[in-house]
Amino acid sequence: MSRRNLLFALCVLLVIWQAGAMLMSQPILPTPLAVGVALVDELIRGELPRHFLASLWRVVASTVLAILIASPLGIILGQSNRLNGIFSPYIYILYPIPKVVLVPIVLLLFGVGNVSKIFLIFLVLFFQILVLVRDQAQGIRPELIESVRSLGAGRRALFRYVYFPASLPAILTALRQTVGTTFAVLYIAELFATQWGLGYYIYFNGSTLFDYPAMYAGIVLMSLMGLGLYFGVEGLARRLTPWQTSENK
Repeated sequence: MSRRNLLFALCVLLVIWQAGAMLMSQPILPTPLAVGVALVDELIRGELPRHFLASLWRVVASTVLAILIASPLGIILGQSNRLNGIFSPYIYILYPIPKVVLVPIVLLLFGVGNVSKIFLIFLVLFFQILVLVRDQAQGIRPELIESVRSLGAGRRALFRYVYFPASLPAILTALRQTVGTTFAVLYIAELFATQWGLGYYIYFNGSTLFDYPAMYAGIVLMSLMGLGLYFGVEGLARRLTPWQTSENK
């Protein structure tokens, strides 16, 4: 997608937002300019940067954990029909369950600190990466594996030169597909017993202080974080899997 199209879409959304604010003429929907002023003010003189960093840490930590754990497991299941047959029923049962409904259970098990919040986001990413990597690993041609083995490659070499490169597009696709869900779970997780995080900031300013420009500033910053993650993953996909990008053109 070209930058011109993205800029045009952003302008259209801002115009719709401005028109809606003018038609409603209510404090609950401030203009984009008022939100922009509040955002700059909160970033410079407020505590919004600390809330942003708290949320960013939770997203990054859960994403790294999910990749490190789910990717090898997906490769193993994809290359072992026996293990896949054993664990697939459990995956099919657990995968469709909305992870948001597990919030009370996770809070009871892990407390109200960072661990529970990171674990909730980890669950969302884990199953998505596991399923996509498993399916990708199942599609690796046996003759390709045998040809690499005939050159004397061991398990590490197979993982490095065959399994991981073949599964990398699935990992990046999983990250792109779960961006929206990841930040929805992040927002809900940060509503419980915490004083730092964009979810807490948005809720506190909107429902307690009734500072709607600041509330929307938090929403905009969380949206920018999500967009940054999405386009960052897209950039990695173009750089790390150029063959995949060229095939999609």
